[in-house]
Amino acid sequence: MNTQLAGREGEARAAQYLRRHGWTVLDANYRSRFGEIDLIARKRNTVAFVEVKLRRDARFAAAAEAVTPRKQERLRLTAQQWIAEHGDALDLRFDIIEIYTVSGEINHIENAFV
Repeated sequence: MNTQLAGREGEARAAQYLRRHGWTVLDANYRSRFGEIDLIARKRNTVAFVEVKLRRDARFAAAAEAVTPRKQERLRLTAQQWIAEHGDALDLRFDIIEIYTVSGEINHIENAFV
């Protein structure tokens, strides 16, 4: 399976996870000139910009470690663009969802960075 296809499968699993936990997925693969946000979801007055990381396992490093400061900055800029287009919410945050394919484990890291 190529990485792009695996990434889309991971994003679909993450969206399903969010829905099961009471979130409404507002947007998927939102793109701006700064980058892409995998999922944008809302629960009550919170909008979460979610980066999905799919890995075989955490043997070498946690999947969330791949969200570098540079990637975080691109996500912030892309989120600002989405907010400008769609309006603001009371609470905005950046989450990471790690998915490990061997174990099937899903970790939702809320407020992963600011």
